[in-house]
Amino acid sequence: MRIGMIGAGYVGLVSAACFSEFGWSVECVDLDAAKIDQLRKGISPIYEPGLDDLLARNMKDGRLRFSTDLARTVSSADLVFLAVGTPMRHGDGYADLSYVYEAVESLTPHLDGFTVITTKSTVPVGTSREIERRILALREDVDIAVCSNPEFLREGSAIQDFTHPDRVLVGCDDARARAVMERVYEPLTLRNAPLIFTSRESAELAKYAANAFLAMKISYINEIADLCEQVGADVQEVAGAIGSDGRIGEKFLHPGPGYGGSCFPKDVAALIRTAREAKAPLSLIEQVEKVNSERKIAMVKRVEDAVGGNLRGKTIAIFGVTFKPNTDDMRDAPSLVLIPMLLARGATVRAYDPKGQENAQHLLDGVEWCGGALEAGEGAHAAIILTEWNEFRGLDLRALKQKMQGNALVDLRNVYSPELARDAGFEYTSIGR
Repeated sequence: MRIGMIGAGYVGLVSAACFSEFGWSVECVDLDAAKIDQLRKGISPIYEPGLDDLLARNMKDGRLRFSTDLARTVSSADLVFLAVGTPMRHGDGYADLSYVYEAVESLTPHLDGFTVITTKSTVPVGTSREIERRILALREDVDIAVCSNPEFLREGSAIQDFTHPDRVLVGCDDARARAVMERVYEPLTLRNAPLIFTSRESAELAKYAANAFLAMKISYINEIADLCEQVGADVQEVAGAIGSDGRIGEKFLHPGPGYGGSCFPKDVAALIRTAREAKAPLSLIEQVEKVNSERKIAMVKRVEDAVGGNLRGKTIAIFGVTFKPNTDDMRDAPSLVLIPMLLARGATVRAYDPKGQENAQHLLDGVEWCGGALEAGEGAHAAIILTEWNEFRGLDLRALKQKMQGNALVDLRNVYSPELARDAGFEYTSIGR
């Protein structure tokens, strides 16, 4: 099986590495020559646990190659995956499909023999059929089938998710293409991973529906956390109780400062737009988006209250700026809302993140970047746990307290027990407890 992966971003790179690990011959192509040059040297443009080793091993064994030569990649491939970006379009929140269609126009002249073209990118309902229409409009002689194969990868555990999936979803209306997709995923189905075939429209919608549902669980537990604070309940006890119900499940019931990342914000927005255009508005999901936006802003008030109601002249230590741990991804991270608001209200911000600082420096002006959590806490009036990196769970709180000028610890991820924090001398604020 010869696979062409168009796009060396997060999804394309992880998918290419994992397919090559299955034993397939994979060529990953990208127009960014500098990125391809770095990848050929074994340098990944993203941080994902385990990815560097996977890339190095399969490049050494000759199963994984990187190229800027789209023509060669496409003409030799049995299966071409589209893994280019579909960011939120400015103005209306819809998915920007310009990169997808540019890739389609570029690859069409080089198709040779029967080729399955499959979207890995998250795309709105109807995109697969539109891709098919555009290809046939450019070349009537091609022998193709277009499928939808959305990814369900969590940043920070993407390799595990790819190689041990809950399910593999394929939208496919062509028997030959189905056989190809069954073959490429055979290493997983031999281990009893469910391979689900649907129509293309169903697969495209299922991706958005899944992410919107998970985003809804996050916003739901955040609102329950606020209620817990008012009535004297503990949100972690509540979440544990309801999460033990098999109909609900324990995942994504962790309160915090709101969801971010590359998927949930843009996918929720795109689904809302699709539903409005179809005259079937999703009022529940629209409220999820509103709750999440307001959640990030509301976190500033918690910090403000922790330092006596006025941030001017205060030094605030921020522990973690990426949207979640085990990634360097800053897209729609709560820090991009919280930190500028702290600075605007007169605070000095000292921050540390184990992997995200290089990306964050280009997005957050006015921040003093530090080499560790204790360094960030030097002279601070308050310390904020914003991303739950494992190294923050083992912090010496007494040593941190001695470094600080104040004694406020605002734990927006419920990393610590209130008793532990208070024993170390902190005035402790958490979520829903």
